[in-house]
Amino acid sequence: MIPLELVGVRVELPANQPIVLLREPRSGRYLPIWIGGAEAMSISAHLEGEVPPRPLTHQLLVDTVRALGADLEAVHLTDLREGTFYAELHLLQDGTDIVVSARPSDAIAIAIRFGPVPILVDDELFERVAIELGDVEDEDDAGEGVDPELEVERFREFLEDLDPDDFLEG
Repeated sequence: MIPLELVGVRVELPANQPIVLLREPRSGRYLPIWIGGAEAMSISAHLEGEVPPRPLTHQLLVDTVRALGADLEAVHLTDLREGTFYAELHLLQDGTDIVVSARPSDAIAIAIRFGPVPILVDDELFERVAIELGDVEDEDDAGEGVDPELEVERFREFLEDLDPDDFLEG
């Protein structure tokens, strides 16, 4: 499994389709996943520090898992079949591992609410679907990390010629 970091959620134009963008820190390759509007809003709102007056669906699930004495250990992105990504929530409760199937967008929305939870992608899946944006500055240059907004802008330029069908298995 390869660790990924969440870059953010953006909207692909002109289709107005939300995308969650994950990045593999070592190689700088990206994994874009088209997601639904509700999940995009949930992830974005949490990243922006918004706290609703009552728990919404993803926070409700986090609260329920914690109330049952479990913790989220990791999110695994496991497969891509017929253009649909698959994920799993890996929970630990009283020393017992529990795996729950989930949509990647929900899994990520839940993971960011638990705190620092690893988001991992299957090696073979990543090799199949990862993209390179090219010309992204090396993180070691000038001792600073890559600017996420610059990366997202480059990603937007890449998306202009991309179609979701490009990710369908042949």
